[in-house]
Amino acid sequence: MQPSVESLVRLLESYRGRDKVIRTFCYGSQLVGGVLSQKAQTDVSSHRLGKRLLLFSAQLSHCRTVLRLFDDLSMLAYSHSYGIGGGEEDAGVRLVSVLTNVADQLYYPCEHVAWAADAELIKVKSDKWWLLSTVLWGTSLLLGILRSLRVLLLLKKKLKRDGGGNSRSQLRRRMQRESLSILSSMADLGNAIHWMPPGFLWAGRFPNWLVGLMGTISSLIGLIQMNAGDSDGTDGP
Repeated sequence: MQPSVESLVRLLESYRGRDKVIRTFCYGSQLVGGVLSQKAQTDVSSHRLGKRLLLFSAQLSHCRTVLRLFDDLSMLAYSHSYGIGGGEEDAGVRLVSVLTNVADQLYYPCEHVAWAADAELIKVKSDKWWLLSTVLWGTSLLLGILRSLRVLLLLKKKLKRDGGGNSRSQLRRRMQRESLSILSSMADLGNAIHWMPPGFLWAGRFPNWLVGLMGTISSLIGLIQMNAGDSDGTDGP
C-alpha cells in the first residue's frame, strides 16, 4: 500500500482525524456547490450538481453535530488536565487559555440542546440555543486568536534573546504554527459572525461559496497541524 494511502487510513482511524477529514469535505462541497449553484439557470447540469453538493455538505455538517454529542467528556478531561494553566509561564496566556476552555466546555451542551430541539426530542425552541452555541464558538475563536498573538509576541522576544541555531529554528517553527492557528481561527470567526442574527456586522451576508472557502481554509490548516503533531483542543461547526 502506498505511504500516502496508509497515512490517510491512519488519519481516518482516529476520531479527530476522521472529524477533520469530514469537515474538509463538508466545506469543500459547500465551496464547489456554492460556485456551481450560482451559475445561470440555463446551465441546468452544473446548477443541479451544485445543489446536490450543498445538500451533501449539509448532511456532513449534521453528521459532525451528532458525533459531537460524545465530545463533552473528552473536553472535560482536557480542561481538567490543563486546570488553571500552572504549566504556563505567562499569566496572560494562562488566563486566556482557561477562558477558552470554559467557552469550549459550555459550547457542547448548548449545541446538544439545539440539536435535540430540532430533532423534536425536547419541546423547546432551538433558535436561542443555536445562537448561544455560535456565540460561545465565536468567543472561543476570538480568545484563541488573542492567545496566539500573545504567544507570538513572547516568542519574538525570546528569539531576540536566544542565539543558538537549534533553539532559533524551534522558535521559528512554533511561531509558524501560531500564525497558522491565527489564520484558521480568523477564517472560522468570519463564518461564526455570518451565522449571527442579521444586523450584526456581516451576519447573513456570506454566499455559500464564501462560507465554504473560509471553512476549507480552516480545515486544511487543521489537517496540516494534525500531520505536524500539533492537534489539540476542539473544532467547532
